[in-house]
Amino acid sequence: MSINIEQKNLFLKIKGDILGGILSAIVALPQALAFGVATGMGASAGVWGAIILCFLAGLFGSRCPLISGPTGPVAIVTATIVSAYSEPNIIVTVFLFSAIIQTIIALTSLPDIVKYVPYPVISGFMNGVGVILILTQLNPLVGQQTLSSPFDSLVGFFANLSSINLYSLCLGLLTLFIVFFIPKKISRFIPSQIIALIFCTYLSIKFGLDVEKISKISINLPYMTFPSLKFDILMDVLPLSLIMAVVLSSESMLTGLVVDSLTRTKSNSRQLLLSQGFGNIICSLSGSMVGSAATMRSVAAINAGATTKLATFINPLFLIFILMNFSSFVEEIPLAVLAGILIKIGYDIIDVKLLKVLKYAPKDDLYVLFVVFVLTVFYNLIFAVGAGITLAALLYAKRVADQTNLGIKTIPSEEILDLEENLLKDYKYLIRVVHIDGQFFFGSATQIVSQFDEILGTKYIILNYESSSLLDISAIFALEDIIVRLQSQHIKIMLVIKNEEVLNQLKDLNIISQIGNHHVFYEEIEAVKHAKNYITRKYKKLP
Repeated sequence: MSINIEQKNLFLKIKGDILGGILSAIVALPQALAFGVATGMGASAGVWGAIILCFLAGLFGSRCPLISGPTGPVAIVTATIVSAYSEPNIIVTVFLFSAIIQTIIALTSLPDIVKYVPYPVISGFMNGVGVILILTQLNPLVGQQTLSSPFDSLVGFFANLSSINLYSLCLGLLTLFIVFFIPKKISRFIPSQIIALIFCTYLSIKFGLDVEKISKISINLPYMTFPSLKFDILMDVLPLSLIMAVVLSSESMLTGLVVDSLTRTKSNSRQLLLSQGFGNIICSLSGSMVGSAATMRSVAAINAGATTKLATFINPLFLIFILMNFSSFVEEIPLAVLAGILIKIGYDIIDVKLLKVLKYAPKDDLYVLFVVFVLTVFYNLIFAVGAGITLAALLYAKRVADQTNLGIKTIPSEEILDLEENLLKDYKYLIRVVHIDGQFFFGSATQIVSQFDEILGTKYIILNYESSSLLDISAIFALEDIIVRLQSQHIKIMLVIKNEEVLNQLKDLNIISQIGNHHVFYEEIEAVKHAKNYITRKYKKLP
């Protein structure tokens, strides 16, 4: 009987991995094509980059279904590199060096630092990347030439309004309508991007529309491209290689955190970067686009049931199948359709979650977010992140210094200590009290969240936040994550908040509404009594 159950579970796992691999490939195809065209490397480079990197990163990476390939931030840097160097061997040199730097980063302690990057820095960066993607696709949306600079693209768009291609505009607008407004019931099974790609391309072929299309895409294996190893060229490309390496590594690490949260596993960050670095070395030598772990594709695979790295092998195999059988159709895809898809990707990258709570965010977080966003769009991606981290650290140091004073802290009452001790003894861990001591901010949020990964046997958790410091954005989202995780484990949550300003902040941000006003207390004793009454009623006889 147990063998049958094991066989059934194995079958379900394999089925989930196959479906997850196929669905993530369907999501990856239009994105890889669009990124390849948008960067100037061509659709082939985008698709083969997705195939090679996903397979190799999966082969040498952790067991998680981490789907890799060209992404938005990587495409932005790639477009800058392609516009700066016209010779293919120099472009390959930049990619190769960035991949080598990525593998070196994996051998250091730097991968452990990414978890301490403040949320406003990440949000400002991603918002900037999203806006860049949208601005650079305005021209191809109306049948004009793609410009890599967002400012030039915006100026060119208004300058060329009198000479737009109406067919391209109609296809682009139809693509935008499909990707934004198709019902979720449909897009859950067939991604809206692939629907737009197929339908709009069919219309273009059916009516013979005079629009710019993808150039011929090769179904053959990419050929070996050698880098230029001249010393002066190496010194010239090193800054861009460093920028690309940081983008590749940062996005992979952030995707790793998302996948760990969804699968409730803990992947090895160094192994993740090593596998990505090796995959990118092969991508660069084959003349394909380099890439990183892709959040959207990985989430799509997991939501479809993928649980192991088998999905990372199914994904590239399915992409190869499409290339081998539908390459003639792929060649007919209009650039305006890809532009519409990229605009939707840019919109999805924008941190809408943060924008909804922006008016409640502390001013320090807003300063950091604004600086990172402006520098990302109009100056330099990596400088923007570095400046954001520095500014966040300085503002935090100032905030801590302003709140520091000399005072006398009273010893906790014996009643509280005895109460918590008895909970462990009498209630068999059905009730737990967790004290969040000190400031709950971006530096401690990740650490605190990780402690709630698995709490066996607990039915009621009392979170006692004793600090008077307001929560920053990172801490707010971390607290929300804690609540969602505990509720998914059918654990009831109570909050003990003594500071009225903190309580009002949590009310404004709808955190209190998620657990209910009746589960918020001023004193820990009241919360414990409430929990004991609940346990006594629910479980007449304790185990």
